[in-house]
Amino acid sequence: MQVFTPGEITGKAANKYLSVLIAAKFARVLNDAPRERTPNEKKLTTRALEELTAGDIEYRVHPRRRPG
Repeated sequence: MQVFTPGEITGKAANKYLSVLIAAKFARVLNDAPRERTPNEKKLTTRALEELTAGDIEYRVHPRRRPG
């Protein structure tokens, strides 16, 4: 099992919480994409965290609108 430290994942995002949210959303995108299943396939969350730490994921933060 691969372990990602907070220091590794915060290198590509503002903080560790944002990093986890980005990786989770990317894992959902990977889950929706068609793919061939192999017996030794990595879990989607692991793959998303690997791509985040490698800097392969581009993202934008949209400010939240307040109802008013």
